[in-house]
Amino acid sequence: MSSTDNYIKISVPFMRDVDGNKKLVEGHFVSRTMDYLKDNTFEWTEKIDGGCTCVRWDGHRVTFEGHDSTSDIPGGVLAYLKSKFDTPEAEELFEQSFGETPVEIYGEGYGAKIQKPGNLYRDDQSFIVFDVYMPKTNYWIERKNVYDIAKEFGVDSVPVIMTGTLNEAITFVKTQPMSTIGTAPMEGLVGRPLTELFDRQGHRIIVKVKCRDFCEGRKR
Repeated sequence: MSSTDNYIKISVPFMRDVDGNKKLVEGHFVSRTMDYLKDNTFEWTEKIDGGCTCVRWDGHRVTFEGHDSTSDIPGGVLAYLKSKFDTPEAEELFEQSFGETPVEIYGEGYGAKIQKPGNLYRDDQSFIVFDVYMPKTNYWIERKNVYDIAKEFGVDSVPVIMTGTLNEAITFVKTQPMSTIGTAPMEGLVGRPLTELFDRQGHRIIVKVKCRDFCEGRKR
């Protein structure tokens, strides 16, 4: 992942139908790897419906980036990021925790006027952490440490909803659950093996299960 890329593409577990409705075809896996791991235990966190945002520490200063290098960050989200990550105190925290080692803190900018359910999450705009990456060593920080890093900077992190297999996660989203934040419907779950894994091409094993793909009546 280069310094100009944003967060990795998260795959769905199944192929989509080619007849025009684009529905996922359960059982027709997108890869042999996903088929092989289908009965493996994954950790599933809530997928927040917002805009992917990155906080980058290059070893000396902090910058912010939206979904990609050309995306604008909503004003309320940017103000929140600056208040948490772009202060003298935050700079000291980065130096204490990472020194001159680059780090990328990934999260979702969400809330009022961001995506359709934004106002149902909250009436202002904020940022919630879901991953932390060390680009020099291609290392994804373990979940417990992601929470610790978020806590250090005084920001929220996405909650773990369950641990279980892919089918158990699908069964859960079919109940059309509500988000743990506000009154929004839950967008879905993001699953990672309990031990970080990569496929033969070096791609990280991570999968999303979205409610709208498995629930009749949820708009695509």
